[in-house]
Amino acid sequence: MRVAAFGNTFRDLALLVWVAAGCGLCVPAQTAPMDEQAVIRGVDTAVKARFNATLSYTVTEHYQVFRGGDETHAAADLVVKTTYKKESGKEYAIQSRSGSETIQKFVLDSILENEKHINEPGVREGSWMTSDNYAMKLKPGGPQPVDGRDCYELTVTPKHAGPGLIEGTIWVDAGDQSIVKAEGTTAKSVSIFAGASHVMRQYAKVSGFSEAAHARAETGSFLFGETVITIDYSGYELKLRDAK
Repeated sequence: MRVAAFGNTFRDLALLVWVAAGCGLCVPAQTAPMDEQAVIRGVDTAVKARFNATLSYTVTEHYQVFRGGDETHAAADLVVKTTYKKESGKEYAIQSRSGSETIQKFVLDSILENEKHINEPGVREGSWMTSDNYAMKLKPGGPQPVDGRDCYELTVTPKHAGPGLIEGTIWVDAGDQSIVKAEGTTAKSVSIFAGASHVMRQYAKVSGFSEAAHARAETGSFLFGETVITIDYSGYELKLRDAK
């Protein structure tokens, strides 16, 4: 039935916002250009350092769903307070919701369920932006400015099929190789009802770490037309290992 198809389409699209995607801990800036393998090692180190150092955090997440090319009036809106704990993953507390009940149930609630699953211990590592999960290739030419930071640009191709993996590009800080931006298409079709899905995520430094600031996923469907999901993150509070 169409409602079930709608739910399946966005259940899969929910994985594309990469809630489990890792970023990096600040380290001293490099003073000379790095070769490809050094940059890739830096990305791996940054992702794992962030995970190892972060015991827990809270953040407010604002979800909006737009339909039919109208990105002024959201078809559905959801605000949640997210709590992450290393030992257990994520929990969500609804702050407010409005708009289509169908989209709330089959899109936004599905997103939360899938993000909770993808952040479970033993699952989250498979979605990290590391060389374990991706083949990475450094674009020549040295660092370029992206979102006010000098960044290396790398193309990324998944090594395996998995939730949240993309084929596209990441930009990493030239100093510490933490992720500044990621953009691309889903590694596989999210549904027989959906066309190619384009995803993007931007990061900002919080307490020395790169944390998600804004995410966007868009797809086309012969049943549902153009649909866009955006997420804005604010109010981070991090508990770090060895923090006083």
